[in-house]
Amino acid sequence: MRAAPERSRRPSAHAWWTLLALSSVLALLAGLWFLLPIRSVTVTGNRHLSAAQVEGLAGLTPPFYGASRPGGWLYYGGWRAAGLRTSPWIASAQITRRFPGSVELNVTERVPAARWQQGAKVVVIAWDGTVLPGAAPIGPLLTGWGPDRLPLVRSAAQAFGRYTVESVRYTPSGVVVQTAQGTVWSGTLDSLLKYSGSVKMFAGKRINIYPWGVSVQ
Repeated sequence: MRAAPERSRRPSAHAWWTLLALSSVLALLAGLWFLLPIRSVTVTGNRHLSAAQVEGLAGLTPPFYGASRPGGWLYYGGWRAAGLRTSPWIASAQITRRFPGSVELNVTERVPAARWQQGAKVVVIAWDGTVLPGAAPIGPLLTGWGPDRLPLVRSAAQAFGRYTVESVRYTPSGVVVQTAQGTVWSGTLDSLLKYSGSVKMFAGKRINIYPWGVSVQ
């Protein structure tokens, strides 16, 4: 009985065409990397962060940008810009690619608004409560003890901003707002807001605000 002839182990014509097509695609993608480099980057909206820092947060570093042979304009996107999402200084950012090789970064930075005392340490925060490392000390001093009431004192400081707030202190019983015009205490933010005009009316006095009225000392 004859043995069955062995099948050829050579790749079929279809396999060769598939390999050739794949090689062509890879060559095209590699060519586009170098044919469309990122030639320029424009940063706008930054105040505290330098343009170079924003570029770094956006992932515009070698091999995409700043290399001897940069490339990748076609492949650059938001996936490279994770740093913009995690930086406490960046409130929002918009990335725009413009053909044939430019990238525009428009950022909105958080603004230092107040000082927050954490134990023996004082940090600078934006009004949304985000700690801003490296910010110069500015704004009212927010302090307190007992259960954390930072959102309340932030709101109080903002509400009394027109009176030049110097400090806001919270305790379990309420909030004390020290302004250039006088001192105000209240147990609730609603009462503070309702009678905030009393600060100007009784300048230089200590005002205690209750749900039912105002006491001046």
